[in-house]
Amino acid sequence: MELMLADTLLSRCPDSVALLGAVCGGGPGEALSVERTETLRFLLQRVAGGGWRGEDEARRLAWEAALGRCFPVLLGSGSAAAEGRLRRVRAACGALRCCASLCGPSLAERLAREALESLAAGPAGRLPTEAAVELLAAVAPWLVEPTLLERTVGGALTLLQQEEDEDKTLLVAGRLLPALGRNSAALGRVWEGLVFPPESAPQPVSRTLLVLSALSEAVFPAGAQQPGSGTDGEAPQLLDARLSSGFWRVVQRGLAESDALCRKRARYLLKRAVDVSEKLHAECVCSRDPGNEPWLFWWSAEKKDQLTEFWGNYILIMETLEGNQIHVIKPVLPKLNSLYELAISEQKDSWVFHPSWHMCIYKRMFESENKTLAKEGVIHFLEMWQTRCLPPSPGFSEFVIGPLMDALSESSFYSRSSGQVIGMCPLLGIKLQKFLAAFFTNIPEEEKSSFLLKFIQRMSNRHWCAIPVLFLSMALAHIPACRALDMEGLLALRDVLQCTMITHQILLRGAAQCYLLKAAMLLTNVEKVSLSDISNFIVSLRPEESLGRGTVLWKMLCDWLHANDKHFQRPLNYGVPRDKTFLNVYVQFLVQDYLKTPVASGKSFISEDCLMPDWFEARLVATMILLAADVEEMTREYNGTGSTERMELKALLNPLLDVLLKLGTNPYISTLKTDKSLQLLLKLLQICSVKCSNPQSDGVITFLQNEFMTASESILDFLLRRLSANELNTISDLERCNLYLAVLSELLSFCSVSGWTKEMSFCGFISSLISASLCNLQEMSSEKELKLGEQIQKVVCMASLSAVCEIIDQKPALQLQSLPAVETLKTVIVCSELNHVLKKPCSIEKNSSLEELSSHQGWGKIVARYIRDQWVCLHFTLNNDQNPSKDEDLQQFSFDVQKHTRCLQSALEALTILPSDHVLPVFHCMKILVPKLLESSESLCIEAFDLAWKIISSLNTQLIFWPNLKGFVEFVFNPEVLAAAAKKKSKAYMKIKEIMFQIIEMSSTKNGVFNTLLSYCCQTWMFPTCEHASAVENAFLNAGNYSELLVEACLFGTVFRRDQRLNQEVCAFVENLGSECAANVVIESTNRDDHYVRICAIKFLCLLDETNTLHKKFIEDFFMTLLDKGELMSKSKTRYYVNSLQHRIKNRMWQTLLVLLPKLHEDFLTRTVDRILQAGYCSNQASVKYLIEWTIIWILHKFPHFLQKFWDCFSYDEDSLKTSICTFLSVLSHLDTILQNISEKIPVLKKALVVVLQWCFHHNFSVRLYAFVALKKIWGTCKELHMDDFETLTPVIESSLHQAESMHGTGNAKKNWQRIQKHFFFENFHPLKDYCLETIFYTLPHLSELAEEEWISLNKFIAFTDIPLSATFPCICSHTELLNLKPSDWSQQDRGLKSAEPDNQREWTDVQKKIIPWKNSTLDLDLELVFQDRAAKLGKSNSRLIVVASLIDKPTNLGGLCRTCEIFGVSALIVGSLHYINDKQFQYLSVSAEQWLSLLEVKPFQLIDYLDQKKTEGYTIIGVEQTAKSCNLTEYCFPEKSLLLLGNEHEGIPANLIQQLDVCVEIPQQGVIRSLNVHVSGALLIWEYTRQQIIRQKIQR
Repeated sequence: MELMLADTLLSRCPDSVALLGAVCGGGPGEALSVERTETLRFLLQRVAGGGWRGEDEARRLAWEAALGRCFPVLLGSGSAAAEGRLRRVRAACGALRCCASLCGPSLAERLAREALESLAAGPAGRLPTEAAVELLAAVAPWLVEPTLLERTVGGALTLLQQEEDEDKTLLVAGRLLPALGRNSAALGRVWEGLVFPPESAPQPVSRTLLVLSALSEAVFPAGAQQPGSGTDGEAPQLLDARLSSGFWRVVQRGLAESDALCRKRARYLLKRAVDVSEKLHAECVCSRDPGNEPWLFWWSAEKKDQLTEFWGNYILIMETLEGNQIHVIKPVLPKLNSLYELAISEQKDSWVFHPSWHMCIYKRMFESENKTLAKEGVIHFLEMWQTRCLPPSPGFSEFVIGPLMDALSESSFYSRSSGQVIGMCPLLGIKLQKFLAAFFTNIPEEEKSSFLLKFIQRMSNRHWCAIPVLFLSMALAHIPACRALDMEGLLALRDVLQCTMITHQILLRGAAQCYLLKAAMLLTNVEKVSLSDISNFIVSLRPEESLGRGTVLWKMLCDWLHANDKHFQRPLNYGVPRDKTFLNVYVQFLVQDYLKTPVASGKSFISEDCLMPDWFEARLVATMILLAADVEEMTREYNGTGSTERMELKALLNPLLDVLLKLGTNPYISTLKTDKSLQLLLKLLQICSVKCSNPQSDGVITFLQNEFMTASESILDFLLRRLSANELNTISDLERCNLYLAVLSELLSFCSVSGWTKEMSFCGFISSLISASLCNLQEMSSEKELKLGEQIQKVVCMASLSAVCEIIDQKPALQLQSLPAVETLKTVIVCSELNHVLKKPCSIEKNSSLEELSSHQGWGKIVARYIRDQWVCLHFTLNNDQNPSKDEDLQQFSFDVQKHTRCLQSALEALTILPSDHVLPVFHCMKILVPKLLESSESLCIEAFDLAWKIISSLNTQLIFWPNLKGFVEFVFNPEVLAAAAKKKSKAYMKIKEIMFQIIEMSSTKNGVFNTLLSYCCQTWMFPTCEHASAVENAFLNAGNYSELLVEACLFGTVFRRDQRLNQEVCAFVENLGSECAANVVIESTNRDDHYVRICAIKFLCLLDETNTLHKKFIEDFFMTLLDKGELMSKSKTRYYVNSLQHRIKNRMWQTLLVLLPKLHEDFLTRTVDRILQAGYCSNQASVKYLIEWTIIWILHKFPHFLQKFWDCFSYDEDSLKTSICTFLSVLSHLDTILQNISEKIPVLKKALVVVLQWCFHHNFSVRLYAFVALKKIWGTCKELHMDDFETLTPVIESSLHQAESMHGTGNAKKNWQRIQKHFFFENFHPLKDYCLETIFYTLPHLSELAEEEWISLNKFIAFTDIPLSATFPCICSHTELLNLKPSDWSQQDRGLKSAEPDNQREWTDVQKKIIPWKNSTLDLDLELVFQDRAAKLGKSNSRLIVVASLIDKPTNLGGLCRTCEIFGVSALIVGSLHYINDKQFQYLSVSAEQWLSLLEVKPFQLIDYLDQKKTEGYTIIGVEQTAKSCNLTEYCFPEKSLLLLGNEHEGIPANLIQQLDVCVEIPQQGVIRSLNVHVSGALLIWEYTRQQIIRQKIQR
């Protein structure tokens, strides 16, 4: 419109120079207004078009206007408002561009220097940065001086690389560099700077792609440009981007970027290159990188079809991956295989296309937001190496170590696939093992070591969750044996071990350690590592979690050490005698070096002795001694020698035994040496005490027992002296005290296995230790103020007494309770003050050590230890007070309620002051005190319950939580406490129930909590420790008083989060490995699986004896409670979904009822059978329905006289039976089982036939099917029994069955008839033979398609040993036919057959193909925007909004958009073709709006020039696109002159147009679908623009 106005002015004014002067007006140096600048610009644009008089004068005026009038506009733009500033800069630069086109390079270069000086000066420059960049972009086409061009390009590239302001960077990349690129003299410099930037200053790939997209017309051959896309006066093409490997590396980086806009630009450039190559029909090969890899891009006319297919499929895959929707992407994934077929040569030995293109696809998939898609990508990549023999490529190794391992770190990828049951190895785990083995085998030998090292280092360089570490370790352990790791690799493996130690899943942690050790044995090059390196690696493994002695893993390690003994790297001058192994010699030197201590004297010696040695070295030496001993045993077995002297082991132990034998007699042995010897002894004892070791048949353990027993007296003498002679008096001595007491306990346990032969010496040691400790305590208690050393001595004495009490309790066979010193200890403990606190030392001696100076730090921990030991001693006293005692104080204490009350009050005080890791002895005491005080001091007991529960509920540390929880349960749910509380139903009774439900609630977030409570209660109720009949009766009465616990247990089962379920599944997989994984052997079972709650309750119910009166009453009450609960659930919610929580609970309830059914007496069933039958009327899911039917069948079989009640069920009205009749018909299909206990079968059969025949002609198809199945089964029973009493019914029955077969001859009816007959419940299931735990809890849930979390295998019933299996209740099915079936519920399949899996070779027509507007554009050079006649009618529109819809190609969208634009007064709607106006769909939706709206035509390839023109006219170009820098629509303020660019329906805004945008606006979304319809998006933005303009106009008024 403005150009038409310019033509009109110039045609009316013959003197164009005068007209330009009039427009400029004013004096020199005075800035033009924005309006005058815009007018000057379009007049100069027309003058520059040629043919006007006075051009020389016009050039002079243009020069003056540029420097005197337009340039000042830019100088003053910095102070303008944001909206006005952009318009001023655009108008001034547009005018300056026209001036430069008239005046040539001289003006352009002068303006460029001004801009460059401003950029160099930064904020202090004359021009703002934005104005300087816009000015350079305006004059760039007319720059010719090489130096100036070099400066300009260099400045632009510097801004591109270093500028942090993203808006300024986008301005440089989107405006300046493309403008420079259109200058033939600058294009080469721009290209080099973009594609080959210096390594010291790399630039973001997103900025590079932005520039390259804008220069796409300049960097591809001119012969393939789009028609009409060239511009007059621009230089011919000098570059071909296809020939540059640097260009293709940029494109590949862009394809894998996380930013969607960056990926879009990369795809655009790739499509342009392919399209150019296809049109030119010429050979094309890009430069090749060093190596034997193929070209990144090439083209050949001879192989055009292959190339077109490959690149077409490749681009389509990349575009489809943008959807992030698996149902859209799934059909594309199999097509990745075709890419490999095209990319590999016919000989399968080399790559035709560079493999890095495939890696871009996988990297894009790995980084997808859709985790399902990312997992599919990982699995597909791993499968390629199993199914295809791919040629080697160095890039694949880097890809595996980089993007693939990043993807494998996602734990959720290791979830089970469909079809896998719990306990199986996840699909990804299996494929990862096969992949790594195949990939490693195909790597060239010289590269294997470096690849493996980098792989392991990558595992240790980041924090991995337990699950990925486990499966990566398994994959490493499945690599074929290869000597690839040296010392550095072994250190890397040790670093991985350190990573696994921080996880909380102990089983997974232990399993990962096992596989890492296996990998080390398979992959280590023993000739490059020493035994020192091996031992340091081995000691990183935890014996209590993985490397336990006696496990399969330990034996494998011994075999490996034996086989490689002669190959390990040896130090120089390291001789090995012929009769010894290198391992023995190494360990012997190790022991000797370990026990060597430096000779020291004076104060330095004392200070060194203050601190305990590190335990690492002791653990290392002990582990290697036992390994060497077992290797010796293995060698002896291999050689067939039966010698038991074990001279090598004796030689290894001699240095240690020498020290131990001197401990009791030589007081001058240094503290350091005694510490190290006892540490080594303790570690040897602990490793040998691992549960997998068998002391009776283990020759090494027997030998150690004999050797250590010889030194036992010396050790005991030393311990007695150190513990009782006041030699321990520093803070560090407390650690020594712990060491001594641990040695004492372990030594006793170790040697007592084969029989302690020196009981008298040990009894004397215990008596002496007790007496000395009591004496020391009494002496120190008399002093008023104690020094630090004396306080420490008190702590040591109390710790010694505590250890003695624990030993006496744990070793009753030694009969130490009868010692006089023990009686004295009890008396002293009873009379002593509880919670006695040590006073903090207030004075420090002058000669105190540094360690004593810091004694005040951590004093609270010492005091807590002291108080804890007091309570250990008190528990020992209370626990043994039932034994008759000669001491009067003890006898009085046993019956003194007041003392017990004070004791419990002290316990409450202790709970408030002790840390949580020290409260367990207090709980043990409360377990004894509370039953005695519940009746007399109920409120105090309730306070104890509350305080203890508060501690338990606040615990987070796993190692502390579980022992404390067990102690808490044992004192709160003590059978005596429960019985006393239930007797009066008092507040204590309610408090216990409250705590019970709180524990159940906690179990929903912490596995195993409910297990601990239920297991203890079931054991104490069913198997009380006291053998008195009254005690047994009272214990079981608790089951009835607290039956809610068992009810909740039978119905228990939480719905876990996905991550929790994944952890459980992986743990189940590890457990299924059995002894193959050493972690399963050495780690104690914690029974924390939630299934064990129900298993415990069910096993408890199975043990009940219905002949026992108490048991019989409990069974009946429990059965009624479950029925009540089921009825309440049915009333509260009549309909529920499959596998919903209500469905699961109802299923668990009927499983429990079915277990109790054989224990019910006839009189009880007479009262309840109606309620059971009534349950069949409810709407039930399949699994519940089968259980109800099974229950009814079982009752009718055992008590046939209930048949009349069953027949009555068919007499209800049809509305009542519409959801339940199939249940009762299913029962009749098993009439042969019901008849077994009936003598008169004919009347029953006749009644059944009459009942069933009525339903065979029901209008409901499903009812007819069930009726015909029942009829067929009943009629078959009649024939088997040879009954001929049904002459009248025979024709009817035969014809009905014949009609059933013939009527269902075709279609789905026939399929359903066949399915229901083959259904397991009618064909395979037998209600009596299949009655067992396995069928109820595993087979039936599996066949009824219940969620796998509900399947409880028989193995779990066997594995749970807290409650024994009932000898009378059947556990396993007698035949396996039912167990081997697969789910095939006909009713579920009848809802509609699921379509088969899509063929892996689906055609591409199933995939939405993106539209490429620039590719199909046609030539149209007419850029004149001519209004049609109807434009004159549109004077009513005041809006300055232009909507550009040239990229939209659907008439329906254009028609709706036209209507919206007319309603809101848009000034013009730009379309790609005016032919759309005549389309019927357009007219249907536009409802004549096109007659009242200015519709203009701009073809897609003309949009760049059109948008440039509108920018110079002051319009802000706004795009509707989601990018990283998009502005939220609710926050964006529209300028008055706005141009809204709408994208294509599928592709959006092409990449070559995005850089033309001033701003991207996105609409905030809340849903899942990622985009709106383009018409809807446009309408939202048009309304927001209109709304803001209305508000602005109101404010102005």
